[in-house]
Amino acid sequence: MPLLALLIIIVIALVIVRIGAKALMMTGLSRDVAEFQAMSCFFGVGFTTSESEMIVGHPARRKIASHLIIAGNIGLTGALSTLIVAFVQNEPDWIDEFIPIHGSGGFFIKLGVILAGILIISAFFRLPFIKTLLDMIIEYTLQRFQGVRAIDYETVLRSGAGFSVMQVEIEAGNELIGSTLAGAALGSRGVLILNIKRADGEIIGTPHPTTELRAGDLLTVYGLEELIPLVLEAGRDDKPAI
Repeated sequence: MPLLALLIIIVIALVIVRIGAKALMMTGLSRDVAEFQAMSCFFGVGFTTSESEMIVGHPARRKIASHLIIAGNIGLTGALSTLIVAFVQNEPDWIDEFIPIHGSGGFFIKLGVILAGILIISAFFRLPFIKTLLDMIIEYTLQRFQGVRAIDYETVLRSGAGFSVMQVEIEAGNELIGSTLAGAALGSRGVLILNIKRADGEIIGTPHPTTELRAGDLLTVYGLEELIPLVLEAGRDDKPAI
């Protein structure tokens, strides 16, 4: 039964990754980031510097990541062991009842069954109603047994109709440098400044109309997602000619 056991391990692994991704989403990460980081932790690959800081700098996310790493090591070890047994065993397997295996062709048949099984399982978990059902079950379970309150920051930051909250850095050469918020008149062009983080670490939580923009400022802004970069980079000296 090694082949069947391997497919079961794959199903369990995908469910664990899904649980981890949902748990990370409930701490405030967007779906894309949460799913990528859950897979990174489980399989031990793919960490990026900026996103990994979002994980290790948050106690709840760090705990979730540690559980995923442990589960991933156990799961991968079990999967590799089962895979080896599936190819080296001499005893008849369940597949022999449906497809007679003789000689060297058995290796390729087993390999094909494993690949087909992975594709079918992956496609099954990607079905919209399956994803929705799993999310509902996982969210309910996490809230019930761990007291975690789901906060979908992706929905909050992307309020609809193309509007969203973004962070944009004012780079050297931008003509906005030295201007006050009132003078820049970004609001009249559809961009609202919510927060400013100076290059030296100073935080201006409630910017005033007289607040001056400086090189290296990290602006938290709200507006049309496609319009924000155009407005804030329109004043760059090195912008390409049209």
